[in-house]
Amino acid sequence: MVGNVHLYFILSLIVSLLLDFFTENEGRIRLLAKGARSRRSNLKGGLQPFTPLLIRWGGKIEMKTLCGAELISLALPFTGTVLYSGLYVNELLARVLDQNIPYQTLFFEYLACLQIFAGSEYTPEHALRRFELSLLSHLGYGIDFLHCAGSSEPVADSMTYRYRKEKGFIASLIIDHLSFTGKQLKAFADRQFLDVDTFKSSQAYCAKALFRGKYIKKP
Repeated sequence: MVGNVHLYFILSLIVSLLLDFFTENEGRIRLLAKGARSRRSNLKGGLQPFTPLLIRWGGKIEMKTLCGAELISLALPFTGTVLYSGLYVNELLARVLDQNIPYQTLFFEYLACLQIFAGSEYTPEHALRRFELSLLSHLGYGIDFLHCAGSSEPVADSMTYRYRKEKGFIASLIIDHLSFTGKQLKAFADRQFLDVDTFKSSQAYCAKALFRGKYIKKP
């Protein structure tokens, strides 16, 4: 059955953008960039990912408006896998960070991560895992990787451990993709992923901790 048909005219095209910014002092903020898609907008070329900006904004708490943006430098020249990895980091921050909460240390860790992406001749996965673990710490999930939460004893290299919510890693006889050896946990603590198994384990741990089953496709 066909619904009612109404005569209509397009009065205007949507030329504004709703953007998330990661700032040094305010954390993640969401701003409306009015007219940013307009051909005559002086913001059009600069509002791109990985472009450092000096910005001004104003307005109500519910919906703040971007008042001006000045390029500090050109966008970082990411391509291929590095571009995909950078977009993943951006989406991760937009998803897990609440708005208007300062994360100054995390902000500079984000900059360092991007600089590694820009300067590395190798794949960026190790830098991603280090950033994910730092992000978890800033979110209040600073886990003790070096001690068994059940006994307070140092983790043993060959023993298997599983994470228990609000407690930490507990010795376990279960061995699957969500269990980790003491050797791997020590590598997590040192942010060192020197072999394939340790790297894959760190990837599984970060995915479980950050997304609780709601995954962003990870590099």
